[in-house]
Amino acid sequence: MGCSACSWLYPFSPMTMASSTLGQPLHKPIFFKPITAISCSMVGPTSSSSSSSTGSYGTGCSNPIRRHLPLSTSYDTPPEILRHWIELQQPQASQDRFTVASYNILGDRNASKHKDLYLNVPSDYIRWGYRKRVLCEEIMRWNPDIICMQEVDKYFDLRNTMEKAGYVGSYKRRTGDNVDGCATFWKPSKFRLLETESIEFKGFGLRDNVAQLSVFEMCRDESRRLVAGNIHVLYNPSRGEVKLGQIRSFSSRAQELSNRWGNAPVVLGGDFNSTPQAAIYKFLSTSELNIKLYNRRELSGQRSCHPSQVLGANSELNSFTVLDKLLNDCWTDEEVKAAAGTANSDFVMHPLQLSSSYATVKGSTNTRDSNGEPLATSYHSKFLGTVDYLWYSEGILPIRVLDTLPIDTLRRTGGLPWKKIGSDHLALVSEFVFSKRNEDDKPGTAVLRSD
Repeated sequence: MGCSACSWLYPFSPMTMASSTLGQPLHKPIFFKPITAISCSMVGPTSSSSSSSTGSYGTGCSNPIRRHLPLSTSYDTPPEILRHWIELQQPQASQDRFTVASYNILGDRNASKHKDLYLNVPSDYIRWGYRKRVLCEEIMRWNPDIICMQEVDKYFDLRNTMEKAGYVGSYKRRTGDNVDGCATFWKPSKFRLLETESIEFKGFGLRDNVAQLSVFEMCRDESRRLVAGNIHVLYNPSRGEVKLGQIRSFSSRAQELSNRWGNAPVVLGGDFNSTPQAAIYKFLSTSELNIKLYNRRELSGQRSCHPSQVLGANSELNSFTVLDKLLNDCWTDEEVKAAAGTANSDFVMHPLQLSSSYATVKGSTNTRDSNGEPLATSYHSKFLGTVDYLWYSEGILPIRVLDTLPIDTLRRTGGLPWKKIGSDHLALVSEFVFSKRNEDDKPGTAVLRSD
């Protein structure tokens, strides 16, 4: 609907959005002041009333999964899919809690286009009609207040269902010929939307990926504000410089919004297409990276996470990866500029101090690696590993997370989607609490930008 490079915005003031009902006339569209490579996004009405562990970073995937596998496993019966909440602590009773989910839901077009990834998946589990029902059942069971979805190409179909459950949605389609994008849903009964922006990385020369940023305030307490980001980083495992550039630009814009809205805390969800053992993870968790120390083609760690490699079943694939690492891969000025924003620096930096919610709320070694991250958030015939994260800044603290699944359970499915899992990714869900109050953060300190 409409061109992929631009979408519409129907903004609501905190008062009008909270009281809007489905079927009422929309307000006259107001467009935010344009920012370089940032465009407006579409918002629809509804009918409803601690630091992460850095560990040791390499340029590839170190197979932390292999040591968690049983020596022999019977696959005669289908696995039982059970996900449990893990709590960091039990804080005092507070109404200033909120739950955020991040979910790459597998675009319908991608599922059809890349059938080689799902050869072991029953065809019924791939059909969009079935997956949409399972996806929505999963989401409603977790009852998140904010949902960051990636790879969405059936937005209006999803929005109809989400509206009935009390959510409002915004959507940004990727640029170019792509039909999927990012969608953010939230409960207007919990949060008021103050501002929203969509980033088109094409404007920075960083491919057709997009991201969303939303500024919210809690309905019960206007001083509790939050910047929520949603991103789907470029997949291409060999283009580490583009991945770094996208994350750098995304983080910088999130920081600018945070500053404008009283230093509001930030939570960033998405598919970052990088593993916990890779250099890009180090960049996210430490805010800087000397890129000249790394092979550009190995920055994300994805190239070593084929299931055959991770599970130790095929040594030939590992030999190809080792050979590739030995190839000379010097950085060009153009690649350095894409990663760092300038060709005159060996360092890539972003302004946020981020921690991972899953690395903060430690889990069992059955589901977590040495960083505390899930052993796997995505599984199909060509990938088994973690690429999805929920990052947060100072001012909020995760108090519990929905744990992922043991590797032996995933392995027994033969690949995702599965009967009770609607995507080839697992959703990440974290409950946060505001950890401090800024005395200078008062209602009305920032205004909605418009032309």
